[in-house]
Amino acid sequence: MANIVINESSGAATGGVRDLLRWEGVALFVGMTLFYWISGAPWQIYALFFFAPDLSMLAYLAGPRIGAGVYNLVHATIAPLLLALGGIATAEPVAGSIAMVWFAHIGFDRALGYGLKYDAGFRFTHLGRIGKDATVPATKAENPTTGNKIKAA
Repeated sequence: MANIVINESSGAATGGVRDLLRWEGVALFVGMTLFYWISGAPWQIYALFFFAPDLSMLAYLAGPRIGAGVYNLVHATIAPLLLALGGIATAEPVAGSIAMVWFAHIGFDRALGYGLKYDAGFRFTHLGRIGKDATVPATKAENPTTGNKIKAA
């Protein structure tokens, strides 16, 4: 995985820790996809729900703070874990299938470097900045909403 230069005071993971978190995402994606295949669940559910969590990006229309909160709620592993547990408790296999797809999506995003978001904007994640200015020093970065310079966290 490429090591992108990140300001270490930005609050984002750097170096080997960042690489480990991204490889963990690869493992989550591959593992959940394999478990899904083994489960025999219909691939239509996988195709239908794989990118559904990305609809949470629409919350950024309400501003970066709300957008980050909703995105993080949907892209943390807590909700799909609760869904899987609920499926087990109620013996509902569809819940488990959707939870596996949701986990696979989270792993896929993390493998690509799309981490949990900070209030500064969509491009500021716990895995480092994403986008065309990802390698620009944080002291030169600007908030896309206000145009103000971003302070290092």
